[in-house]
Amino acid sequence: MGVATVYRHFPQRSDLVAAVYRREVDACAAAASALARELEPGEALARWLHRYTSFIATKRGLAAAYHSGVPVFEALPAYFREHLEPALQALLDAAVAAGRVRPDIAPYELLRAVANLCLSGADVGPHHSRQMVDLLIDGLRYGARGAELPAKGKRPPG
Repeated sequence: MGVATVYRHFPQRSDLVAAVYRREVDACAAAASALARELEPGEALARWLHRYTSFIATKRGLAAAYHSGVPVFEALPAYFREHLEPALQALLDAAVAAGRVRPDIAPYELLRAVANLCLSGADVGPHHSRQMVDLLIDGLRYGARGAELPAKGKRPPG
């Protein structure tokens, strides 16, 4: 693809950034249904939350863009919620039905919780974010019927 083609489709840099962001949101949402088909519900939820963690880790600078006043960025938070909340809700519903997580988890609150854990500081790497999300996932299991917490130091692969 030539430079002229890129500029024809994305006249401003912000248009390209927004398009890439939407594509990555779509991929993250699609991963939820793929994982739900392949894994048991609790594992599908955990794997998707780690996929979402990776997504958030690569978007650290975009939060400032949301509030920059650039018109193309104004619709991104709604796009994020419209696509990721239903994807996560489906995983949560299946995990609750399987007794893997407690039933009182709202998808938006969980998305925010994971995002906040991932943005905990510049001095920590992705491994730290993963550990924090593992702790959060363990907490989601508390009070679920039939859920067992992994033994200390034993985390599911992924």
